Amino acid sequence: MLSIIKSAALMGIDSYPVEVEVDLSSGLPSFDIVGLPDSAVKESRERVRTAIRNSGFAFPVKRITVNLAPADTKKEGASFDLPIALGILAATELFPAAATGNSLITGELSLDGSVRPVNGVLPMIHDAWKRGVTTCFVPADNAEEAALVNGMTVYPVHNIKEIAAHFSGGKQILPYEKNQDFFPHGEDEQEGLDFAHVKGQENAKRAMEIAAAGGHNILLIGPPGSGKTMLAKRLPTILPDLSFEESIEITKIYSVAGLLKEKNALVHNRPFRSPHHTISPSALTGGGRIPKPGEISLSHHGVLFLDELPEFQRNALEVMRQPLEDGKVTISRVNGTLTFPSDFMLVAAMNPCPCGYLGNSEKCHCSTSEIMKYHRKISGPLLDRIDLMIEMPAVAYEDLESTSPAENSATIKERVVRAHKIQLERFKNEGIFFNAQMNAAQIEAYCPLSPKEKELLRSAFEKMELSARAYHKILKIARTAADLAGAEQITLPHLLEVLQYRSLDRKYLL
Repeated sequence: MLSIIKSAALMGIDSYPVEVEVDLSSGLPSFDIVGLPDSAVKESRERVRTAIRNSGFAFPVKRITVNLAPADTKKEGASFDLPIALGILAATELFPAAATGNSLITGELSLDGSVRPVNGVLPMIHDAWKRGVTTCFVPADNAEEAALVNGMTVYPVHNIKEIAAHFSGGKQILPYEKNQDFFPHGEDEQEGLDFAHVKGQENAKRAMEIAAAGGHNILLIGPPGSGKTMLAKRLPTILPDLSFEESIEITKIYSVAGLLKEKNALVHNRPFRSPHHTISPSALTGGGRIPKPGEISLSHHGVLFLDELPEFQRNALEVMRQPLEDGKVTISRVNGTLTFPSDFMLVAAMNPCPCGYLGNSEKCHCSTSEIMKYHRKISGPLLDRIDLMIEMPAVAYEDLESTSPAENSATIKERVVRAHKIQLERFKNEGIFFNAQMNAAQIEAYCPLSPKEKELLRSAFEKMELSARAYHKILKIARTAADLAGAEQITLPHLLEVLQYRSLDRKYLL
């Protein structure tokens, strides 16, 4: 007797269909799984056998062959447990083999027959829906995540008995009732963080506002205790809210990585990732025998904060050069080549010298060679991809003692959101959302300059020895500054403000 159950497997953050074919035949009792299964899939034989018996069903004493088609693609994980078990029960004619129809089924089994949640349910269900599948049976703990896909009827499964009864005409599983409020709950990770808590540093706050409005990368340079980390951690509080489409993209990445929180099926805050400086290149970009998303992909549509930038391994920093330009990272392994999205804002912080007190003759005793060696840990090509560079002096005592109220995050966010709406309208037919994402043709179209602005930029380009990339970045940032001011054209004040954010690379880092 042959039965076929529809399921799916992951490849990066995408999914592809897998047919679980189960055949029962006469011969010596055996249980074989073919179709390039990994160790976790092979071990499902014992989980499935024990789960079926502990659920009150007789396990067939026959030759059992399970094929995971397509057979030339590596399969991994425990998500095939439930499809294999149902295939065996259907082959024993407990219920008609055609009862499962075109439904997608996935889930891991416990030894008592209950169904455990699995990673990557959202991309599985989303891709199945695009292929025309309209019903799915998933672990009950994954039901809310699967229900994010509009047009998909989701049946939450608690155990084998329940789903076997459903297909055999017994008690039916009720479809999961979707929550129409896509941002209903969840702890706000930025709760309690506000720009009003940062004393002084008005120039740096302005630069962070421009970075947030246009999606620009930013580098903060200053002595210890100047507020670099405080500002970086508060950046998400002024970023525009996620759209539902952006939330789905982020949720797919976190689902594959197994990082979705139990209370939240949907990621509703922009990610803020802050890896330690000992992180390896593969952990930053993604990797493993079968690659998983790294920190730059987990920061997609959010912020990647690299504190103490020169302390990171140089080869780890260099692998970010291509993702910063392209908004995606491609990883090649023996098992295949995968591409993960990585459209993130890079926020980096560093000291001006190894001890951090450059310019203070009493505290700083760093030699010129030590300072140069410290700065050269960051390559020119990487710095060229950073849009704004801000010097943050030590906070003055008067600023710390000041009781005058500072501008809070809500006020700054209002201006950022207004500027972002201008960009959304401007790029509605371009497929991008922020000024930082403009290519050369779009810069030419949306960043025109009058003769006097062109002359200023020409002079700056020659005196500062800027690269073509830096030239384009200046125009992008100037466009953002104009959007924050509600101006249609880039003017001299916008360019003059932006040019000060490109002067520190020559002061410190060359």
